[in-house]
Amino acid sequence: MYLERDDSAEPARIPQGLYLAWQAKRHFEAATVRLGDVESRLLRRRLRTRPVDRPIYVTGLARAGTTITLEVLSQHRDVATHRYRDMAQPYLPYVWNRLLDRLPLPAPQPADRLHKDGIKVTRDSPEAVEETIWNWFFPQAHDEARSAVLDAGTSARRFERYYTDHIGKLLLARDRPRYLAKANYNVTRLAYLARLFPGARFVVVVRDPAAHVASWLKQHDLISRTHAHDPRWVATSRSVGHHEFGQQHRFINAGDTERVRAIRAAWDSGRRAYAFGMYWASIYGHVLDLVARDPAVRDATVLVRHEDLCAQPRQTIERILQHTELDPASFSDVRDRYAQRLGKPRYYRATL
Repeated sequence: MYLERDDSAEPARIPQGLYLAWQAKRHFEAATVRLGDVESRLLRRRLRTRPVDRPIYVTGLARAGTTITLEVLSQHRDVATHRYRDMAQPYLPYVWNRLLDRLPLPAPQPADRLHKDGIKVTRDSPEAVEETIWNWFFPQAHDEARSAVLDAGTSARRFERYYTDHIGKLLLARDRPRYLAKANYNVTRLAYLARLFPGARFVVVVRDPAAHVASWLKQHDLISRTHAHDPRWVATSRSVGHHEFGQQHRFINAGDTERVRAIRAAWDSGRRAYAFGMYWASIYGHVLDLVARDPAVRDATVLVRHEDLCAQPRQTIERILQHTELDPASFSDVRDRYAQRLGKPRYYRATL
């Protein structure tokens, strides 16, 4: 959505310190999950005073515009969201953030993110992190041969307690009343989340499929080259539960395994645009069907067109604020700033 750069530069190599941090996370994951329970017990009294109130989830397929939507909303004074720095230790949100806030770290310097799409980030930028927790408790979440749909009848008490505590601890660490997350994979968990958190708000971002496939293929090719250039990125992507692009690419199974097999077969045979078209229809068809038959999801969901966010950013942001019940008065400066910056992407051309 920004006037973004071309991606012709050499693919990025992962910084050694970052790689070691993510490797440590992977090797000690079971222990830190258990430490997360200890952290919750120590904070139990404070957590009872701060229940999870109307969490906000930005979701939809990658490259639809979920990242920039997260970036905009994350600047609201009432929300707390995960940041890049949380990727190294997602299971101890309170202790980890309080520790980092006290360390004499150098001032963060903005840099292009791995996607090379013109969005600059620092360690304090908002990012999708919670998928790590979902992966731990639902290890088959990214298996194309299994439905990834978690509906209102799903019961996973251990996860539900852990996840609710996790959100509460992040809110305590940031001293904010509302939780905000970008979580593309939650697109098949809306009914489950609506049951866990009555009052949750879903912002589902949709992009015209012809433009979406061009951006998707461009990103997939870039991340694939990056993985080939520095294979350590592959282990890192697996560690944080991001499987949208590159060598760890997986399609989301929205409940129709035969369709996913057809999508995979078309993709593997080189008919990538056709495969993506089927995939786009599968995911957003699932959302529309759910909205039509589930009143709780229907009331919680607003569909936001990528094209509207580009062409009418002010009005679209106001509509999101109204749906999510975030105070618009305190957000006027941020809204006006993004109204000037957002626009149709012009950093690549479709080559289909």
